Amino acid sequence: MTCVVRTLIDIACSLSSGALERAVNEGDRLDLIDPEALRMALDGYPGQRGVARLRGLLDRRTFRLTDSELERWFLPQVRRAGLPLPLTQQRLNGFKVDFLWPGLRLVVETDGLRYHRTPTQQMHDRIRDQAHLAAGFIPLRFTHWQVRYERQYVRSTLLAVVRRIEAR
Repeated sequence: MTCVVRTLIDIACSLSSGALERAVNEGDRLDLIDPEALRMALDGYPGQRGVARLRGLLDRRTFRLTDSELERWFLPQVRRAGLPLPLTQQRLNGFKVDFLWPGLRLVVETDGLRYHRTPTQQMHDRIRDQAHLAAGFIPLRFTHWQVRYERQYVRSTLLAVVRRIEAR
């Protein structure tokens, strides 16, 4: 039996980048370790195989906590659009948001069917969007299908909204 840090170090060299990111996200989701604690704990394993790869993943400029594969698919679209990486999993107006650009006052939600298919869940989404609008934020939603299969549409829509915000 090994601790979470040691397990992540051990699997770092054998997993794909996406799988390693999912493992770190899952450790955080289960409250086993958060990225900052993991980053600090890596100092205790100098020269260990896998540490450099984890450090690269945890680089503040590239790593973002996500709750789902859909959210992980969205981030490359942001990069390809040439936008700065958003904050992720932030609380805003009483709700946890998927992606937040505070300077732009833009919130993006990626809606998978698992959490957004019932009338009650859809009503909750509208209330959330209305709270953000009332606070001066622009809520923008993309469906699972759009993020996964209509990537150019997602990028162009995201860019159009950002340009409109910046033109104000």
